[in-house]
Amino acid sequence: MTAHITNSGPGIAATVPADEVCGVVGCGKESKRSLSTKKVKEALPELQLVGEPRRVHLCKDHYKQFRKKTKEERELDRATWQ
Repeated sequence: MTAHITNSGPGIAATVPADEVCGVVGCGKESKRSLSTKKVKEALPELQLVGEPRRVHLCKDHYKQFRKKTKEERELDRATWQ
């Protein structure tokens, strides 16, 4: 199993196996990020996920949807740090 490095945040590099696929039913694209299943279900309840793992792998397109839905929450979190 080969892995490639993805940028998971400022100064953080994580490895995601290159053969992982998106955890959304019917997608099948290569995964780019791995997120908490709970957070994904809260942000995108309309998505049907494969199984009930602790973490779900998302492709670039589904990760983009997740980011758009959680944008306001993330901005509020950053504001409390300043």
